[in-house]
Amino acid sequence: MGVIWTQHGCDEDDEEGEDLEEEEEDDDDDDDVQAEDSYEISSAMSWFLTKISIIVGIVCAVAIGIAIPSYLYRLHENRLWFSNIMEVEREISFRTESGLYYSYYKQLLEAPSISQGLVDLTQDNVTESWRTINVLERFNVYQEVILAVLYKTLPFVQDHLKPIFFYIDSVFVLHGMYVVALYCTAWLLSGSWMAGVLATAFFIFNKGDSTRVEYTIPLRESFGFPLLYLQIALITYYLKPTTSPRRQLVTLGGILLSSFFFVLSWQFAQFIFLLQAAALYGCTALHMVPPNKVTRLLQVQAISLILFCILQFFNEMIIGSLVLSFIISALIDIKIQGSKLLPCSIGVRLGRLLLHIIFVLGLAVFINMFIKFAINLDADQHIFKFLLSKFHWGNTRDFDALMYLSNGAFEFLPLNTFTRLTSTLVFPVYAIMLISNLVILAIAVFQNWKYYSRQEEAKKDDDTEVPIHQEGAIHLLSHRPELVYHTIQSVFFGIMALAVMRFKFLWTPHMCVLAAVGICEYSVWEAVLAKFGSKSEITVQCVRHMAAIIVFCALLSIVLPDVTAELEKLMEFYDPDTVELMNWINQQTPKTAVFSGSMQLLAGVKLCTGRRLTNHPHYEDKELREMTRKVYQYYGRVGPEDVHAIHKEIGTNYIILEDSICYSRSVPGTRLPDIVDITNQHLYEGATEESEPGLKRPKAPRFCDQIKHELVEYTRHFRKVFENKTFRIYQVL
Repeated sequence: MGVIWTQHGCDEDDEEGEDLEEEEEDDDDDDDVQAEDSYEISSAMSWFLTKISIIVGIVCAVAIGIAIPSYLYRLHENRLWFSNIMEVEREISFRTESGLYYSYYKQLLEAPSISQGLVDLTQDNVTESWRTINVLERFNVYQEVILAVLYKTLPFVQDHLKPIFFYIDSVFVLHGMYVVALYCTAWLLSGSWMAGVLATAFFIFNKGDSTRVEYTIPLRESFGFPLLYLQIALITYYLKPTTSPRRQLVTLGGILLSSFFFVLSWQFAQFIFLLQAAALYGCTALHMVPPNKVTRLLQVQAISLILFCILQFFNEMIIGSLVLSFIISALIDIKIQGSKLLPCSIGVRLGRLLLHIIFVLGLAVFINMFIKFAINLDADQHIFKFLLSKFHWGNTRDFDALMYLSNGAFEFLPLNTFTRLTSTLVFPVYAIMLISNLVILAIAVFQNWKYYSRQEEAKKDDDTEVPIHQEGAIHLLSHRPELVYHTIQSVFFGIMALAVMRFKFLWTPHMCVLAAVGICEYSVWEAVLAKFGSKSEITVQCVRHMAAIIVFCALLSIVLPDVTAELEKLMEFYDPDTVELMNWINQQTPKTAVFSGSMQLLAGVKLCTGRRLTNHPHYEDKELREMTRKVYQYYGRVGPEDVHAIHKEIGTNYIILEDSICYSRSVPGTRLPDIVDITNQHLYEGATEESEPGLKRPKAPRFCDQIKHELVEYTRHFRKVFENKTFRIYQVL
């Protein structure tokens, strides 16, 4: 019995052990179920919060897109009292080339039909009285065509808005899209819509250095920059590795459209495209962005340029543009390099990089020179003359170069720009972000090259090619090609802005985006908090958004008093002398009369009176530049017979002289009369033969001054018919 009992006792113990094991397994299963439930709850919560964040971000974008046009309209209204001044005053407020562009919108609206208006634009002899030109070929005015068509075909718009208000409202709405594009770019780069809010705040509170739309509404850049930054936002999304192939294709379509409308809207678009093409090529040359993506983007650029060239009646300036030649050479080089990176040492890799860059630049110059020779193009020589003169490498006494150099917009970027941008926090944050990105980029390139250097050592007897994105080739920026592009692009934008102040309006918006991204960058805060032993994603998210809120509040405390004061400041447009001039021309001269004067003033004359011109401020044509040099002799030290002969030859009926030009107190050597003197090889006022060798003393007095005395040698050729405090009009007899 004892044995039986013992066996029975053992059996009981075994059963109890099995029961315990089953209970433990049940407990483990319960734990797994609880863990799975917890994970599902966490995932659901994360999904819900992500969707809420996206919705909030979209709502903010829509709110910004609505608020910006209203804000700009109010600033414009406060400065000019635009809604209450006379129509002629509204038109006069469009200074210089702005008036010229708006005049074509007005001309289309006044035409019997849009089709007749377009025909008139293609056979125009008002803009340049001495020849017939095709306005659609020469100028970027398709935006005026589009707006005129919209206004004429939308009755409800005609019922509620005058043409000029529809025009300015359209530009302000476009700038709403502009700021939304900056917002979305910052959001895409950082993963947080708070970065978009910060970028918007940086842009608006630095608007003196980021845009001039409220002062020069019809300028081409007012249409160009919104389209450019829309394109950049789409490129950012396209370059992200997480973008699916189908979305990449759709995005490429958007990039093509925005690129096409960008080059359609601004004559300087080709130079900005050159910077962009160089940045994209740099990305793939450093093997930071897949070559196939860069190839598609360059092809999109080329297609948009070709389509624009066709729409501008095969404009030779586009065919012979440097950017088109560069794109061709870059595509050839990318094809030669292939999509795979062969193993080699770091030294050899660096040598190959330099050789490829030299090859692309050399081939681009060769292609460009060949095209220009083939089509006999030299209309863009003034740009290269300007650049050479700016750095004292060429003829510093060339008329075209001096005209650009005397314009403040083409000076070097002044240092006080950085003072202003620093006071609003944007520049210091941007500088730290850019420098950090460049350092990280250098490290990433070294890591990439080092990996393939090791591959070469490991496979000396193996010629197998190693794909660039093989799993082992991991570096700091493996998953951030879009950030690489923006870093390189910002460097090119910065160089352009430093060299030519006008392009600070290209650089500053990009600066605002990168500064906002720098504050909200997840990886930065993750690395910082890791130093303190915190690796929680929730903590990182909270800290980076708190940092953005703190910077936003600090920015508000700095700029809010000035912004409030600006919104409360009420002014009114007041230029009675110009109004009197335009009214006199309208009332006292025939509609076919030909006027000569300063480029800036004549744009207003065409807009307000519709009279024919000898010259105008669109300075991209060689014959027009030569004509401007000839007609400006009335500001030089030239005899009345010579001035009269020039204007009789080109058919001028009236000359408008401006005392502000004739007696300018600007820096000697930069005034228009001085430029005319230098071009004529005459010593300008204040210059000596020792300080300006090669210039001689003029024999005649200054025409614009001497004609005031009404001496017989002047009155025999010119008769004064109008005068006020600012202007004098002389009829050519």
